[in-house]
Amino acid sequence: MMSVKVPPRSIQKSHLEVTLPPFAVVRVQVFIALSMPIRQYIIDKSSERHRMQREEWGPIVSASHLSVGAMPSMSELEFALTVTGNAFQRWTVRCMAAAGYPSLTHLDVLLLHATNHRGREKTQADLCTMFNIEDTHLATYSIKKLAGMGLVRTGRRGKEKTVRVTEAGAGACERYRELREGLLISSIKTLGLDEEALSRLAALMRAVSGQYDQAARGAVSL
Repeated sequence: MMSVKVPPRSIQKSHLEVTLPPFAVVRVQVFIALSMPIRQYIIDKSSERHRMQREEWGPIVSASHLSVGAMPSMSELEFALTVTGNAFQRWTVRCMAAAGYPSLTHLDVLLLHATNHRGREKTQADLCTMFNIEDTHLATYSIKKLAGMGLVRTGRRGKEKTVRVTEAGAGACERYRELREGLLISSIKTLGLDEEALSRLAALMRAVSGQYDQAARGAVSL
């Protein structure tokens, strides 16, 4: 039986470093090259796929007659806003139901979170302004409902109605936050989205909302 003499470990390491096969070097280089920009590669491929689909089928819209004007991309945005808005409303209601409050509507949930925001007392006018709510009677009904459930406490500041979150309301918001982190945020994080890009998108959407408000005022004056 042939015996093989094994060199000392230090020599083995040196030998391997010097005589690493070329194909192994290439494999290591490829791994390093792919591991760093893999997220950008996925984003680029997704953008390319979206561009090709748009060229082949046209913009993804819900009303093709509105996409033949000067900005077809706005019809795409409106469709995305509608679908996202409906999904977001469904999520808020079901998440709060899982937190122990199944009777709250989407507006109820928004107003509860906003009242809990920074732990400061808010006026009803503040809340309506925050969410651009035109029908203030909807906010009035929602606040009355939250107060009846012991989640907020109402008061007066001069002629203005004020709202402050209660301990039970703050607890409901915290439970919602925990569920949101576990069910929603953890899933979205796997997409590898650029948080700065998301922040810029949110700013753009807020800016666009102002244009819709201005156009709505113009439509009323016709």
